[in-house]
Amino acid sequence: MAKKKQQLYLVLSGIFIVNALLAEIIGVKIFSANALLGLPPTLPGDLTAGVLIWPVVFITTDIINEYFGKAGVLRVSFLTMGLILYAFFIILATTYLPPAKFWLEVNGTDAQGRPFDIDFAYQSIFRQGLGIITGSIVAFGIGQVLDATIFAWLRRLTKGRYVWLRATGSTLVSQLVDSFVVLYVAFYLFGNWSFAQVLRVANTNYWYKFAAAILLTPVLYLAHGLIDRYLGQEKTEELQEEAAADVSV
Repeated sequence: MAKKKQQLYLVLSGIFIVNALLAEIIGVKIFSANALLGLPPTLPGDLTAGVLIWPVVFITTDIINEYFGKAGVLRVSFLTMGLILYAFFIILATTYLPPAKFWLEVNGTDAQGRPFDIDFAYQSIFRQGLGIITGSIVAFGIGQVLDATIFAWLRRLTKGRYVWLRATGSTLVSQLVDSFVVLYVAFYLFGNWSFAQVLRVANTNYWYKFAAAILLTPVLYLAHGLIDRYLGQEKTEELQEEAAADVSV
């Protein structure tokens, strides 16, 4: 049974780490949800690309917290922060490598025949800079600590009942902070955005996460059902008791 417990934590941690890392990397792109959905441009609809997969991160966070407690969440969160720093360092380092001459030549024009500098494009996308790295790490760390803490507090308050309440409640509070902090640090303190732009995009990001947290509640219960079946009733209850007492894995 200990093997199943370890395998479960490994799988959940893998899902968490991959999606968190991807969200941080693709978060540099700001896209228009209005244009994507054919909505009027006057409506708020600017989102960071990273929020598209962020719901997977906070659902996984809640599942880990449910079975492995706050300590289990913080352990994988701190590991993820280290991996994000490592990934950004490697990506940043590659932007300083001198480009091969033939690579520049064969990619010297775009599809319309206009001059195109592929190395400049590569640097523009992947040279995240100190601001993006700092904003991402600070926001991720604060958000995860808040999520894990509020989840544990709500579990004690409700005596282990109402999974949807502690999962949704912890997500809504933590992501309110995360959505603002990452944009404020990355694009206002270190970037060229106005404070109004930060508030506008942060507001849209948060309401997307809010809606996702509500709509994905059935997925949370489905995941619980599958995990309970995998572990068995006795082991499930044992893990949840340990998690409620904040016993580390």
